[in-house]
Amino acid sequence: MLLLSLHRGAMHSGTKKNQAQQLPGKIGHAEFVAMMAAMMSITALSIDTMLPALPQIGADLHVVDANDRQSIITMFMIGLAVGSLFYGPLSDRFGRRKVLMLAAGLQLISTLICVMATSFPVMLGARLLAGFSIASCRVVSTSIVRDCFRGDAMARVMSLIMMIFVMVPVLAPSVGALVLMFAPWRAIFGLLLICIVAVGLWQYWRLPETLPPENRLNIGPKDLWATFVQIVTNRNSIGHMLASGIMFGGMIGFLVSIQQIFDEVFDASQYFAIGFAAITIWMGLGSLLNSRLVERFGARRLGQGAVITLVLMSLIHCAIVLSGYENLISFIIVQAMTVVCFSFSGSNFGAISLEPFTKGAGLAASVQACLTTLISTILGALVGASFNGTVLPMTIGFLVFGAVALMVIAWAERWKLFARPGHAALRKENIILPDKG
Repeated sequence: MLLLSLHRGAMHSGTKKNQAQQLPGKIGHAEFVAMMAAMMSITALSIDTMLPALPQIGADLHVVDANDRQSIITMFMIGLAVGSLFYGPLSDRFGRRKVLMLAAGLQLISTLICVMATSFPVMLGARLLAGFSIASCRVVSTSIVRDCFRGDAMARVMSLIMMIFVMVPVLAPSVGALVLMFAPWRAIFGLLLICIVAVGLWQYWRLPETLPPENRLNIGPKDLWATFVQIVTNRNSIGHMLASGIMFGGMIGFLVSIQQIFDEVFDASQYFAIGFAAITIWMGLGSLLNSRLVERFGARRLGQGAVITLVLMSLIHCAIVLSGYENLISFIIVQAMTVVCFSFSGSNFGAISLEPFTKGAGLAASVQACLTTLISTILGALVGASFNGTVLPMTIGFLVFGAVALMVIAWAERWKLFARPGHAALRKENIILPDKG
C-alpha cells in the first residue's frame, strides 16, 4: 500500500509515457523509488544495527575506552568517503549495473570478515573495507536518479527515496537489539549479509541500465581532471557540497554519541531503541513533506530555511542544557525537531549540487559523496571524542556546524538567500528508464 501511494503521488503530474513504465521488462516508478531506497538502506543497516551491540562488541574484542568503540562507526564512514571517489567514475565509464554487481561482491567479502573478526584491529579493517564497498550504494544510486531526473523533480524523487530509506535507521537499532536477545553480535552481521544478497539479486533481475552510451565518459587522467575541475569550480555545486558535509557533521556526532548518551547521561539504555526511533522517524516525515513542497517552493528555499531552523533549534537546546532542565523527554523532543532540518537539506542540496551535470553525473556524485562524508565524519568524530558525560558537545556541534554551513551557502548563492533561479525546464519531471542493458 505504501508503494502504491507513492506511485500515485509521484505520477500525479506525469505523462502517459511515464505511466507506461509498468510494462514487463521495464521498472516502474514505485519500484524504482523502492529499489533506490533499498540500495541506500544497506548503508544505514551497516551502521544503525550495530549501535545497540557496541558495548558487547567492545567487551568481546577487549576495547578498554568506551569512546574507542565509536571507531566501529567512524572507520566505516572513512571507507565510505574513500570508496565514493571510485564508483562514480567507474559507473560513468562502464555503466551503472556492472559497477553495482562488482561492489556487491566486495560487500559480501567485507561483511564475512566482520562476522569472523576476533580482534579489534581486524574488525576496524573489515569495517573500512565494508564502507569502501558499500559506498557504491549511495554514489551509483544517486547517479541513477540523476540519469532519470533533473532539478526540483530530482529533489522530489530523492525525498521520496529518503522517506523510505529513513525508516531503516528508525527500525535498525530495534532489529539489532532483537537479534541480541537471541544471538551474539555476530548474528547482526549475518543478517546484513542476507540483506546484501537480497538487494543484489533484485538489482540484477530488475534494474535497467540508465546511462545511455552517448553519456558515458572515458576515465583517463585528463578526462577525470577536466570533470573534477568543472565540479570544484562551479560555485553553487561545490558550495552546497561543502555546506552539506559541514552541516551533517552534527548528525554524525549525534550518531556516534547517541548510545553513550542514553546509557551514561540518562541511564536509560533499556529505552535506546525506542528513543532512537522516536527521534529518527521525524526524518522520514520531513522527507515526505519535502517531497510534497519542493516543486512548489524550490529546493533552495526549503534547504536554506532548514539550515536557519537548525541553528535556532540548536540555540534552544544549548539553553536547555546550560539551564539544567535537560531530561530524556526534552532531549528526544528537541532532537526530533532538529533532525527534521536534515530532511529538508540533504536531498535538496544534493540535487542542487548535481544540477549542472548531465554528463559526468557519476563523478559529480562521487565528489559530492566523498566530500560530504569525509567532512562530516571528521567533524562528527571530533564531537564523539569530546563526549564528557553530557549532551553539550553534541549540541554545540549542531550549532557551530549549522552556522558555518549557512555562511557557506550564502557564499555559494552570492549572498542572495531564498532566491529561485528561473530555469523552468529543470522543474519539469524528466524520467527515462530504458530497458535493462
